[in-house]
Amino acid sequence: MHRATLAVTAGRPTPTPDAPLNVPVEFASALAAGGEIEYTRHDARNSRALEAVLGALEGGQAVLFASGMAAVTAVLDVCAPDAVATPAVVYSGTAAALTARGLRRCEQADPAADLRWIESPSNPDLRIQDITALATLPGTVVVDNTFATPIGQRPLALGADIVVHSVSKYLSGHSDVILGAVVCSDPALAQRFRDHRELTGAIPGPMEAWLALRGVRTLDVRLRRAENNARDLAQRLSSHPAVSRVVWPGLPSHPDHELAMRQMDVVPPIIGVIPHGGVATAERICGAVNLWRHATSLGGVESTLERRRRHSGESEHVDPALLRLSVGIEDVEDLWADLTAALSK
Repeated sequence: MHRATLAVTAGRPTPTPDAPLNVPVEFASALAAGGEIEYTRHDARNSRALEAVLGALEGGQAVLFASGMAAVTAVLDVCAPDAVATPAVVYSGTAAALTARGLRRCEQADPAADLRWIESPSNPDLRIQDITALATLPGTVVVDNTFATPIGQRPLALGADIVVHSVSKYLSGHSDVILGAVVCSDPALAQRFRDHRELTGAIPGPMEAWLALRGVRTLDVRLRRAENNARDLAQRLSSHPAVSRVVWPGLPSHPDHELAMRQMDVVPPIIGVIPHGGVATAERICGAVNLWRHATSLGGVESTLERRRRHSGESEHVDPALLRLSVGIEDVEDLWADLTAALSK
């Protein structure tokens, strides 16, 4: 079954006359004795419904967490590595978690690593890693699939052991939820994450799970429309006189373009833009847009942008003037008009 169909159909209750088509939101802590849950720190029906969708999309067993960082730290706790291989640039929250645990970071292909942490595309420099090749190396292979989503690529099918998501981004898609998820091909490993979640209390709330489930139903159409917008904008920005460089894996000029086209079915609608004029110009652009929103995070239906190095934890390898554009689903001509006006001020 196609992933677009799975996003719509998985995780639904058994059809019953006059019953809802989706699992209703259920606000409860204690449940009547005699069932399989009884207390919702152990499990919850809203979480199960979303986990069923994410598991079907990724081709594994999903475990929902209260945030993306809860999922990231759960992987580090459960896998308990000594050395972690990462890209040169990795999400700043992940980098901070590695540092806080005193874990040694090494190069992505270092055979001595016992945990191989892959971001593809990486955040925010948008480099692509060869998941299939890296999965042949020793160690547990983890792929943060937040940017690509399972519509774009399925890392478990490419040889990864674990997939991590910030569900807050494209999966939920409306900038109103904080959630994370871990997906494993091995049911026994997935159970270890369930046990960890229960013991640490990193459980998702029912409303968050319900909202994310509603959002993921439209993941395929949202992502593909945003990708079309991103392609159009990336091509136009490439020839704009105010722009020094455009970074988008869907452009032939990207150093990993061929790998991206081979590995992904959809190129994530995140664009890196480095304007002429450096940091001051980048900040001016952020303040000059009207339709685009100057905000952190990404993956919502609305288009946002920010200068990533304004955050103290961002990698020094990231260009100080880099603007990360999260392209939404608005009309592309409106997005372009607003962006070009800001670039020209």
